[in-house]
Amino acid sequence: MEIYELIAPCHFGLEAVMKREILDLGYEISSVEDGKVTFQGDAEAVAYSNIFLRTTERILLKAGEFQAETFEELFEKTRAIPWEKYIPKNGKFWVAKANSIKSRLFSPSDIQSIMKKAIVERLKEHYHMDWFPEDGPAYPIRVSILKDRVTAGLDTTGVSLHKRGYRRLTARAPITETLAAALLMLTPWKKDRILVDPFCGSGTFAIEAAMMAADMAPGMRRNFQAQQWDNLIPGKCWSDALEDAGDRLDLSVHTEIQGMDIDGEMVRTAEENARAAGVERLVRFRRQPVSELAPSGEYGFLIANPPYGERLEEKKALPELYRALGERFALLDTWSLYLITGYEDAQRYIGKQAAKNRKIYNGMLKTYFYQYPGPKPPKKQR
Repeated sequence: MEIYELIAPCHFGLEAVMKREILDLGYEISSVEDGKVTFQGDAEAVAYSNIFLRTTERILLKAGEFQAETFEELFEKTRAIPWEKYIPKNGKFWVAKANSIKSRLFSPSDIQSIMKKAIVERLKEHYHMDWFPEDGPAYPIRVSILKDRVTAGLDTTGVSLHKRGYRRLTARAPITETLAAALLMLTPWKKDRILVDPFCGSGTFAIEAAMMAADMAPGMRRNFQAQQWDNLIPGKCWSDALEDAGDRLDLSVHTEIQGMDIDGEMVRTAEENARAAGVERLVRFRRQPVSELAPSGEYGFLIANPPYGERLEEKKALPELYRALGERFALLDTWSLYLITGYEDAQRYIGKQAAKNRKIYNGMLKTYFYQYPGPKPPKKQR
């Protein structure tokens, strides 16, 4: 079976988490760059990475990479890529997205148009056709240009992987499923430890944690673009990966995962989302302000995406909110706290400097992931 180069884009600052996930699936890493990890895999790897990876937005099958400083170069080098290896004569194809950073070619619409023309010319020569019906499976192409280096890949995913399918209702400022999963992976939390989200909103942290505890593949309930590509990814690859996902799933696992929110409507939303994800038995939600936070047990984890103060009326309430969180955390002497926020004074009002903080972009917002690790629990006696 042919080996492809596959590209997994991820949040800037979380490449190490993505790399570890790919290695755990058993694939070889080619390169790690800002915002993406490239790895090698066969057709089965396309199915497995789409279904099992928690922290990437999509999987691209790399068609070509080259240097281009002019539109003429872009056209000729795009035409030199063997597109007929990927796109059948009835395939529907277009450049769905182009982005350019620090490059001479910077107009996305021009890049998309020129590359489409170049692909058409290449396929005309190969298939000896003057016109393509484009009535078959869709092969969307994504292009990124960084410092005049062009990378073109076929989008095997379609709708972004952060859309697991369970979050039908969301909070005002939700955290994406992929980012929530990545932040959980940055902590030492394991499924046998208590986990509490005191600002649960639509329940994303708690639901993602429950899915991890049950070893539920995040993509097992949705469809992917490349499921139509019988010429590249045989149907057996998808059925084998889904069968494996079903074998691994363990909803009987014992967990102590909780979500709390001051807004009763958000609590009901979180419960509905947990049901849609199939993990309602593994999580508990309740209405409670952070000022009353007092979870039982030792060596637990608080993980949170508190308000950042994007709206003026919210900003006035932030000092008291973060102060209350700090006061409640101070009473939990064996616990750990991890929070993502764009609020610059977060540490000041929590009343304690984080042991570590990591800069992460949540969409276009610059945020920090503050880490307050607690003591390790004593080793269990045999």
